[in-house]
Amino acid sequence: MERGSVEAFEQLYKEYSDKVFSYIFLLVNNTQVAEDLTQDTFIKAYRNMDQFNGESHVFTWIFRISRNVTIDYLRKKRLLQFFSIEKYQFESDLQTPLEIVMKGERMTLLYEAIRHLKLSYQEVLILRKIKELSIKETAEILNWNENRVKITTSRAVAALKKELMKRRENNEELI
Repeated sequence: MERGSVEAFEQLYKEYSDKVFSYIFLLVNNTQVAEDLTQDTFIKAYRNMDQFNGESHVFTWIFRISRNVTIDYLRKKRLLQFFSIEKYQFESDLQTPLEIVMKGERMTLLYEAIRHLKLSYQEVLILRKIKELSIKETAEILNWNENRVKITTSRAVAALKKELMKRRENNEELI
């Protein structure tokens, strides 16, 4: 990717800005902050386009930048909070109102439990289970090796189940 290639950068922005925004929003739970951090991510990406060497996919490169920008923000603000995903739940028109309410309640309970996990578990669950990224993509974004992603994912799921058990919820139905 050449620095100054405005057309290439515009294409990257169009393709990835919504994904970056939703990832950041899941970590900060604030629309305005997520918008600002998304903008910061793409400014940083544009300024550093010449550093992209093509060893990874551009998607993981941009996500790594967004993660670093977000973690920097969280450290500065000491806001180690999680998210409320209810705003991102889009229900099918084929579901009955009761099914929608039941699913919404289960999702709320699940995300409240995730919110109580440590940050590394939250991140790996967002990337692997919510964003459905591959182990390799997750490893590149988090700057971990693939084995660490596998182990942390396993531990995060176990911690989530334990948290759900504390809440006396039927975790098999939620996970």
